Amino acid sequence: MKHSDEPIRVYCAGPLFNRSEREEMTAIANQLIDSGYTVYLPHRDGMEFRLILNVLVERNWDAPTAAQFLHEAIFALDVYQLVIECEAMVWNLNGRTPDEGAVSEAAMAWILGKPLIAYQDDVRSLIQGRVNPLLVGMVNFKSVDEIELIPDTLSAAIKTQGIRSSASTEQLPLKVQQAVKAGQVLWEALCSEGAQEDNELIASVVEELFAPNDPSAILA
Repeated sequence: MKHSDEPIRVYCAGPLFNRSEREEMTAIANQLIDSGYTVYLPHRDGMEFRLILNVLVERNWDAPTAAQFLHEAIFALDVYQLVIECEAMVWNLNGRTPDEGAVSEAAMAWILGKPLIAYQDDVRSLIQGRVNPLLVGMVNFKSVDEIELIPDTLSAAIKTQGIRSSASTEQLPLKVQQAVKAGQVLWEALCSEGAQEDNELIASVVEELFAPNDPSAILA
């Protein structure tokens, strides 16, 4: 359980599919760190899909099957971070349409009652100059358009909303509990000494938790 004097941990969600997107997400994370927060930035702090997939394929998993259960592992890890490790979330809405994964993560954070703010300086939108109301409704139809404004905006949201304890998952649906449990095991493995550079170790944990029983299984 986190002590009250530890920094608030923030989940940084947004598009990560090219260098400029990753650089922008890293800039958001660094701005938060400079302001005293700790962060979870998926592409930096989680697993690198390509590297773990290569290990699994070398272990005679066919690539589609390995990719399927590796995606399950990434899902569980991110759910664990959102439910347990992180008390708040910053959501990058930039893109022709908002990143699908980040939309899912924002919805989880909103339902969990965690402080959630959005950043957007992209003028593109889908609905007559506006973002879909089912998305921006989760951030009270407001966003900031400068990265430098994110920490203070988040602090104001936290002050208004407060921080809810993430110590218990008993009231969550069973599927969420299962994802959290598996994600916790994976996260603890990632946090072990040298694990970030040990793709063999992480691949073994992923296999143990998520792989089908038959290594020769092929996706239908």
